[in-house]
Amino acid sequence: MRPLNVLFICTGNSARSILAEALASHLGRERIRAYSAGSHPKGVVHPVALQVLSEIGFDVAGLSSKPWDAFAGPEAPQMDLIVTVCDRAAGEACPVWPGHPATAHWGIPDPAAVQGSADLVHKAFLSTLHQLQHRLGLLLALKPEALDRMALQSQVRALGNGAEAHAPDNTGEASPM
Repeated sequence: MRPLNVLFICTGNSARSILAEALASHLGRERIRAYSAGSHPKGVVHPVALQVLSEIGFDVAGLSSKPWDAFAGPEAPQMDLIVTVCDRAAGEACPVWPGHPATAHWGIPDPAAVQGSADLVHKAFLSTLHQLQHRLGLLLALKPEALDRMALQSQVRALGNGAEAHAPDNTGEASPM
């Protein structure tokens, strides 16, 4: 089975979607090709996002803030799944995505909006990282047959709502992952 192309979107593409891209690339290895973009990208990745990723051993060299239009053109990789990770981007009119990929919304609080001490901001980014890691772990636990377009959309939307994913077992009955 070829890897899923997954695009994570937030407004600024500087924190949540960047963390999701890095985590999905690392955790998904051969199952996911992860990308990120923003509806109104800031043009730079938040320094604390880079810091927390570096602290856990991730290579941050290729991470950048980019517009979602970069993934809507004919030369762009065709996405299988698009996940918005912020409420603002989820409510915006988005491009027409080639191939009509499955979509889902995983609303996650913006760690870049946290104000206070450097320690408080760092903890907010770690919390976001852990939330994304949990949801990506559930996504990766789905059986390959659960990843056809319609099943994928249903399963990934459930993850965004905090539900555990379910996939048919060998008897055809839904069972918890």
